[in-house]
Amino acid sequence: MAKSLLLISRQAPWSGPGAREALDIVLAGGAFDLPIGLLFLDDGVFQLATQQNAKALQQKDLSANLQALPMFGVDELFVCGDSAAERGLDPTGLSLEEARVLSARDITALIDRYDQVITL
Repeated sequence: MAKSLLLISRQAPWSGPGAREALDIVLAGGAFDLPIGLLFLDDGVFQLATQQNAKALQQKDLSANLQALPMFGVDELFVCGDSAAERGLDPTGLSLEEARVLSARDITALIDRYDQVITL
């Protein structure tokens, strides 16, 4: 049986390659039917903010990759509600409606469910 993987994405989409790399890893894992989850934590919640203008920052828009996650079998999506609230985002109004909102306390239990954890 394949080991499960939780990827924790902690970088904003415009702060460097970490957000894109996290999505690439998750999409690849999903394509190979790896039991995989994705948690948006800290500044990573900014990836889920609506109405982003990536072209203004001369960046590639990640929203298409985010919307493709369920098509690749990645349906274990989580967002830290505390991180979103601290950054002025409504956790229920983010671009990935499938993502379950967790409290910081729930995240510890989530991490314990997975065999391997990668943080980017």
